[in-house]
Amino acid sequence: MPHFEFVKSSYSSGNGECVEVARNIPRTVAVRDSKRPGGPHVTVTPAAWDAFTADLRRQP
Repeated sequence: MPHFEFVKSSYSSGNGECVEVARNIPRTVAVRDSKRPGGPHVTVTPAAWDAFTADLRRQP
């Protein structure tokens, strides 16, 4: 199991409703709920993550 180094978004407001992302593993982006740091996480390819975040930036 790789060691993920999760970081919170700079947009996090500190209210505990945050998503944390780890990009320190080659060919993998891991995402987890900051309220459950020991809980499950989702892994996707960097291309999938980039497409997802690009789509979020296009939203009104």
